[in-house]
Amino acid sequence: MQDVTIRRLVAADAAPYRALMLDAYANHPEAFTSSAAERSTLPLAWWEARLDPAPDPPMVVLGAFEQDLLVGTVGLDFESRIKARHKALLIGMMVAPASRGRGIGHGLVLAALAQARLRPGVVLVQLTVTETNRQARTLYERCGFVEFGVEPKAIVVDSVFVAKSHMWCDLRPPGAVGP
Repeated sequence: MQDVTIRRLVAADAAPYRALMLDAYANHPEAFTSSAAERSTLPLAWWEARLDPAPDPPMVVLGAFEQDLLVGTVGLDFESRIKARHKALLIGMMVAPASRGRGIGHGLVLAALAQARLRPGVVLVQLTVTETNRQARTLYERCGFVEFGVEPKAIVVDSVFVAKSHMWCDLRPPGAVGP
């Protein structure tokens, strides 16, 4: 992962973030619940709002940069409901095809977990991953995620049902009990 910088995205990153994600939605429709058709109609202001610079925003999006080029992203969507504020959802994980196989995805997931640990009260991160995407599942397992179930027919892509594995990662030290 040499010459790669991972940092929190800001509003000025909205255009390349939008472009990278629209490419991901179009080229890997089975990997995302959102579609390119849905997201391409959203104004740039919507993408900027996802990059809220507040100290404790509802969502944090991280980006991996090679020089000044955004080559990967991952987001954390923090739960706002009182009974579930101990959880965050890892979303929008994407590394550009030309940058894959160099540890950038691993770096992004670890950076997201580190970011989640900074949020007071957050003790676990969840995600869903296409059940047949072995490469992504292996990455998440290497980062400490464990499967806790499979949702059959989670999404429909080109009239075909796709199952999603649900995974979670405990952010607490080993052996910790309670929040």
